[in-house]
Amino acid sequence: MFWLQVKNLFGQLGVEFTVVELNQIENGPALQDALEVISKQRTVPNVFINKTHLGGCDATERAHRENRLAAMLRAGEEEVTAGHPELESYDYDLVVIGGGSGGLAASKEAADLGAKVAVLDFVKPSEKGTTWGHNIEDANKFGWDVNAESAKHQWDAMRDAIQDHIGGLNWGYRVSLRTKEVTYINSMGEFVGPHKLKCTNRKGKSEEITAKFFIVATGCRPKYPNMPGVKEFGITSDDLFSLPYCPGKTLVIGASYVSLECAGFLAALGLDVTVMVRSILLRGFDQQMAEMIGDHMTKHNIKFIRPCVPTKVEKIKDGEPGTLRVTATMQKDGSEIVGEYNTVMFAVGREPCTKSLGLDMVGVKVNTRNGFILVNEEEQTACPYVYAIGDVIDGKPELTPVAIQAGRLLAKRVFGASKVKWACCDAESVVQMDYTNVATTVFTPLEYGAIGLSEEDAVKEYGVSSIEVYHTYFDPLEWTVPHRDENTCYAKLICLAAQKLRVVGLHVLSPNAGEITQGFALGMKLGATKADFDNLVGIHPTCAEIFTGLTKTKRSGVEVAASAC
Repeated sequence: MFWLQVKNLFGQLGVEFTVVELNQIENGPALQDALEVISKQRTVPNVFINKTHLGGCDATERAHRENRLAAMLRAGEEEVTAGHPELESYDYDLVVIGGGSGGLAASKEAADLGAKVAVLDFVKPSEKGTTWGHNIEDANKFGWDVNAESAKHQWDAMRDAIQDHIGGLNWGYRVSLRTKEVTYINSMGEFVGPHKLKCTNRKGKSEEITAKFFIVATGCRPKYPNMPGVKEFGITSDDLFSLPYCPGKTLVIGASYVSLECAGFLAALGLDVTVMVRSILLRGFDQQMAEMIGDHMTKHNIKFIRPCVPTKVEKIKDGEPGTLRVTATMQKDGSEIVGEYNTVMFAVGREPCTKSLGLDMVGVKVNTRNGFILVNEEEQTACPYVYAIGDVIDGKPELTPVAIQAGRLLAKRVFGASKVKWACCDAESVVQMDYTNVATTVFTPLEYGAIGLSEEDAVKEYGVSSIEVYHTYFDPLEWTVPHRDENTCYAKLICLAAQKLRVVGLHVLSPNAGEITQGFALGMKLGATKADFDNLVGIHPTCAEIFTGLTKTKRSGVEVAASAC
């Protein structure tokens, strides 16, 4: 349904639009005749922007891809701005609300461009990483005399080292802001009027500041399910590395990458770990890869309870750690199960920090279903002087590097479009953040790297007959001596048959998957085809070279078990 595609596009961009359904109104045929005279188009959807005819679905999506759509929408900005009066003067050119990676990147970039900038950073206390651990286990197989059972992990030492590292990072951020002459305000921000923000510190003291522009970069925090005992006795990933004691036997509730990464990390330290999952693993990721991750974790002593939903958490014994009783319901038959654990960690998703910002005071709109901020192609909200970046915006990858890149580009567009040149070319800084083909990695015990579309999304977007999937299992060389699992690592390329086998999805389950996907991301950005991958000369012996020689397709049904190199 082409009209639905257009509606979804404008919805994702946070654009207000009016829909006239010709088949639902009495004079629909007459109106369609009139539109044909005006636009020379009889088919629907028939899109007009600011009284200018754009065309149908293809024309709208093409304008979006070519960045013309944003310009057409901006053409009506004068009318919008009339409802947001300018002030005679401002305390700052830019105020960034949120001191995370994206906010810091935007603030420092804007300061470099000569803007007077302030950053508000306030973190409410919570309600209450990469893996390691195989080295000791493998050492004996390489000739070292090491007893894995006698090797003891010191939780206190690790926690203190992590907290010291975090403290060092925070101090470094403060120093870099001071060097850039960015004002740091340790207060919570709330819009109270046009261009005006109330800043409240931990002691409850408030002051008001004004700015010409604002960037909301408040990010997300872990959310809790609505059930008894959760906030009293449960923790989240925010609390894990601050625990004053080793968590002991742990139940991790959730199927997100945070859940699986934390479970893998704790299991690598030798702890008894169980993961409780409501339905599927890693929603939004390729499901074949997600199930392979679950299978690998199961083989390595991580237990899964699924499909299952917890109903309450009770404390039955005090201590550090104490003992908690968890009651849950199995989804298949409705039966009740009960288990006892030392620690219960919830990783059931994250929610945006937007509720206390007073966004409605300046007309910023959010997705009413989840609270995430709606923005257009330029990260601009419904209020023309308020922008948003990072995890807090709706429908974009919640990744630190994405927030950093978006923040830098936004600052260039707002404060440097007429004077800042890219180092590599003469183009002015009007470049928008490209959210497509963003590489990401899930740091489970066996890493999962992904770029582009999952197989499910590729089928949904292009149809099963239009894609060709090249795949294989493989055995990393470093696994051969310690005799690690065979036919566990896996790679696949998802290609469009009608576009010279252009690669639209790359997936790998492998040691160091993040290092592999980072390099291939450039090729994906440049529209690499299967022939481009085939023409690469691999580096031997590496896991990445597997992508230079994929020959078997899923459609062929040929066996893809790993063979010796």
